[in-house]
Amino acid sequence: MKKILEMSKKVDSVEVVKSYLSDKTYYDALIIQSEILGSSREFLVERGFVEMLPVIISTITDPLNHDVLDAQIDYYGYKYYVTKSMILQKQVSVLVHDKIFSFSPNLRLEKEEKYDSGRHLIDFVQLDIEIKNKKREEIMDLMEDLIIYVIRNVLEKYSDIIEKYHPSLKIPSKPFKKISVKKAKELYGDEYEKLLSEQSDQPLWLIDFPILEREFYDKQDPKNSDILLDFDLIYPEGFGEGISGGEREHEYEQIVKRIKLKGNGLESYEDYLKIAKEGYLEQSAGCGIGIERFTRFILGLDHVEKTRLFGKAPGKFTI
Repeated sequence: MKKILEMSKKVDSVEVVKSYLSDKTYYDALIIQSEILGSSREFLVERGFVEMLPVIISTITDPLNHDVLDAQIDYYGYKYYVTKSMILQKQVSVLVHDKIFSFSPNLRLEKEEKYDSGRHLIDFVQLDIEIKNKKREEIMDLMEDLIIYVIRNVLEKYSDIIEKYHPSLKIPSKPFKKISVKKAKELYGDEYEKLLSEQSDQPLWLIDFPILEREFYDKQDPKNSDILLDFDLIYPEGFGEGISGGEREHEYEQIVKRIKLKGNGLESYEDYLKIAKEGYLEQSAGCGIGIERFTRFILGLDHVEKTRLFGKAPGKFTI
């Protein structure tokens, strides 16, 4: 409790600036993060993706599958949510272009105890991608190529920085190992994600999550209704989850059924459901990769707040 109370105090802005000036980590992290952004954009554009501007506020946003505080704005009698992720907007966007991506700011007001994970910020950016008429395995294959491409570029251009922070970093080899959540739980128990990450030296995929462990938009496996056609990428060496995605539900009746199963109110998704009911949604798949978490993994940092200027970690109040 004492730690939480100390952490929850406002951090002096002058001390923050002093830290930026005295700790070379911030200088180096910005260089590496800039390369991640540039290489990712280059990789996707070369493969025919179109970049869209992020959605900052909307009448609908990701409900998420864990407890976060909602941030909302009342504007002329209408309610807008600050984006927790662009998942629902991505499904609509591929009706305009088949392959889209966006560097999307997300606001997730996590509980302060999440600070100790080393992986959580309340204000972060993820690279969102979505492709029409694609399957889960095709997205996973694409992301393996992207991760390899980015890490190769970083190692070629900034080997001196990597040697200083994360000398064991290596270019992963394809294909990444896959393991179902059911199998992982059998092998490692409830802390399967943490233990898988700590015991791995290569990124790996967690697949086939139980239906109640994820959101309503993740597609049910037609061959096994208890699981979803989704995935998480787990970074090795204890750095944990870095990508989440899968195939999407797009049929109106199925979406309604899934929303009710999750206990979410249909009224919260009125605009989205209208689009689905008219039959506009099409089969798609995609994912989001956290830029700060990717930076943290590449540099081997102890906390994700060190990956960006003006980072806001749960329970810490700063400029």
